[in-house]
Amino acid sequence: MERMADGLTELAGQLPVIKELQQEKEVVWINPDRTDYEKSMEGSELTMADVEDAEARLWRFAPFIMRCFPETKERNGLIESALTPISRMQAHLNRKYGSDLKGRLLLKQDSHLAIAGSVKARGGIYEVLKHTEDLALRHGLLHKEEDYAKLAEPEAGDFFRQYTVQVGSTGNLGMSIGIMSAAVGYRVIVHMSADAKQWKKDLLRAHGVTVLEYQFDYSGAVEQGRKQSEQDPKSYFVDDESSRTLFLGYAVAAKRLAAQLQALKIPVDWEHPLFVYIPCGVGGAPGGISFGLKQIYQDHVHCFFAEPTQAPCMALGMITGLHHQISVQEIGLTGQTHADGLAVGRPSGFVGSVMKPMLSGEFTVRDAKLYEYMRDLLETEEIFLEPSACAAFQGPVCFGRSEELKAYVKENGLEGRMEQAAHIVWATGGSLVPEEVREEYRRTYLD
Repeated sequence: MERMADGLTELAGQLPVIKELQQEKEVVWINPDRTDYEKSMEGSELTMADVEDAEARLWRFAPFIMRCFPETKERNGLIESALTPISRMQAHLNRKYGSDLKGRLLLKQDSHLAIAGSVKARGGIYEVLKHTEDLALRHGLLHKEEDYAKLAEPEAGDFFRQYTVQVGSTGNLGMSIGIMSAAVGYRVIVHMSADAKQWKKDLLRAHGVTVLEYQFDYSGAVEQGRKQSEQDPKSYFVDDESSRTLFLGYAVAAKRLAAQLQALKIPVDWEHPLFVYIPCGVGGAPGGISFGLKQIYQDHVHCFFAEPTQAPCMALGMITGLHHQISVQEIGLTGQTHADGLAVGRPSGFVGSVMKPMLSGEFTVRDAKLYEYMRDLLETEEIFLEPSACAAFQGPVCFGRSEELKAYVKENGLEGRMEQAAHIVWATGGSLVPEEVREEYRRTYLD
């Protein structure tokens, strides 16, 4: 322990931003390891072909999804969210916080995705469906050319009931895995960390999901879930810390977003840069989305993550280069935050290594700001997000105020092009929050 403390002291001396993280300061960190797209893909184990394979699988499952969740019929079984211009919010942020965000500000409303009401509906549901397809093909329940709606028939449900799906979660991933797994017919166990909200546990139990509660943080809940799953040969564990399948499910979002930008006549090219801000917990969702966006827009897209000041695990892992080998607790932080979905102490090493040459940077944000941004959006656009989803607004707010961002714009030759830029805040959850909890959030003010 003493040697570790000495090492961290040495690192903090070399990298002053670590000391700022220790002091719970809001920081803007620009990734010095980011390189151009071609170099970033050298030796990559995943490619655009993997993203397209995931997209095709989701299309195959569309008839099944429509059968089980009629609310998706409007989109032909596609689980997708709106991309909404929020000009009033943009003007409000510039005025209230002294920002200088030029171009257009938009909200990607994964907060309102069907079935699970969060960004986790992408990766989580996709991983459950891929596992389901693998089992169904292996046991002759269907062929790829058949109508996947047959998996919603009672006989298929009887087959899947002999299998278990397990996951460790702070809440939203558990909801997506739990709701879809229960619809397929699996026995489902969600291992919930201490930060998980009661209403999320209640919702899962209403779907017939077994919820096990721990006093551990997120990493502890994942460890318990993994151990229990390993003891059952018919159990499948969804590993948010290292799953390539989850990652690719999130990456499909980029192809959907490209079509939405085209529909809004918003170009993305050298003259029209795209900035994307995504809340980050362990890293799977923001990492997958960013990877997909890089496949499409390459050097014309600039991806940033946002994390709470008490749980900046991905920032810490990337800044130190230690990734999953370091936790926020090791630098004196608690990992506890009102942003329950982001209450993660140790990042995904897999995501950190993929993002090292791709990610533009990170923002940290105090919990009090989450509630302020939540109320700002309600006041200006009448859109509700849960507090953790509002972390991404820290990016647009920092424009015009942060010397690090001003330098980034200059060093990347973006000066003179920011008027034509598009900025997307990725809203990660909120639509399933009960009204009484929403009211509680509206009335929460922190120092």
